[in-house]
Amino acid sequence: MSRYCASVRRILIPLILLSLAAPISAKDSLGVFDDWGAFSDPAVPRCYAIAAAEKSSGGYQAYADVGTWPRQGVRGQVHFRLSRALANGSRPSLSLRGTRYPLTGGGADAWALDKRADAAIVAAMRSTDSMSVTAADRAGRRFTDRYSLRGAATAMDAATVGCARVK
Repeated sequence: MSRYCASVRRILIPLILLSLAAPISAKDSLGVFDDWGAFSDPAVPRCYAIAAAEKSSGGYQAYADVGTWPRQGVRGQVHFRLSRALANGSRPSLSLRGTRYPLTGGGADAWALDKRADAAIVAAMRSTDSMSVTAADRAGRRFTDRYSLRGAATAMDAATVGCARVK
């Protein structure tokens, strides 16, 4: 499969999953940039950059997104939909450029610990080519979801600009 087809597939699968939460017509594409896409959802309003994990080894399609909710004053919030549900008390972590960032989460979702961690993660995402999230699933098995960061910086910028005028 060509790299382009793989990139499109990695973006379309999460979009289909996200469409369950809101009508697909509510989302506007801001562009596809290598392995990442940028979208706006005027109904919320929100804008986000999103990419699917390179492989999903569990029951969920794993994806990463960086969102902006202008009316709530939230910008650059990092979120991961994990490929498996977390074990109770599991401490997921993100690895970027040899640095580990602890995450918080529940179910099959994980987030940065706070706004400062969001900012550090987004800055690190801009200067490397991959990242991975590691955690333990409900059966106690360790798993890792891996992501390409090709196009992430441009997609994050497009998402930020897409919501720049929303008040």
